[in-house]
Amino acid sequence: MIATLFIPFLLTLVFACGTPQSNSSIAPEDMQDRPLTYLALGDSYTIGEGVSEAERYPNQLVRQLNASMERTWSEPEIIAKTGWTVEELEEGILDAAPTGEPYNLVTLLIGVNNQYRGRSVEEFESEFEQMLLRAIGFAGNLPNHVFVLSIPDWGVTPFAAEKGSDIDQVKSQIDAFNAAKKEVCRKYGVAFIEITEQYRQIGGLPEMVVEDQLHPSGLVYSQWTDKLLQEVLKIYQN
Repeated sequence: MIATLFIPFLLTLVFACGTPQSNSSIAPEDMQDRPLTYLALGDSYTIGEGVSEAERYPNQLVRQLNASMERTWSEPEIIAKTGWTVEELEEGILDAAPTGEPYNLVTLLIGVNNQYRGRSVEEFESEFEQMLLRAIGFAGNLPNHVFVLSIPDWGVTPFAAEKGSDIDQVKSQIDAFNAAKKEVCRKYGVAFIEITEQYRQIGGLPEMVVEDQLHPSGLVYSQWTDKLLQEVLKIYQN
């Protein structure tokens, strides 16, 4: 009986220690003077493979927020790398050891590499749920300060055509992964930003891809930025 009671207690202790908490020791007036902070988590779409730093959507978003709000935002802290799965993002977070929590904003765009490598939706859903909980923790346990973007459909790109990919299969799998993401977000009250359908209309256009013919150009990221901006401003205008 003692062992049975000890295990849940230990799990509770570990969870509590591993979950970022809000820093309540800072006086409210001091917080008002500090720049707002933003943590962007993801893969190639977040780090902006093939575009300049200024064209990445987290950097574009900060510029738009600074132009739209009286309070100042710091440059985004980005933990992302081309090719990362959810598991590899977790490893990247551990290596980066971010210390800015609670962040005023956290975005999460991950999953395309799980699909690309043939991982199952069930495995992805489980890993994504844990990653989303981590993101909520980074946001001071405020789910409404976390925004998840849907996975773009790389099957519409010239790269996919040249590779001879089964476009219908890619579409079906991306839809299944996104449905799983959306359901997990609904479960925890996190906003799910739909960018996939729009991307399917424009993602294959010459001006919408970079040199590798796979990743989005800054023009695509601008559209994602506009969608995020509308949602983020709702937090601070209410």
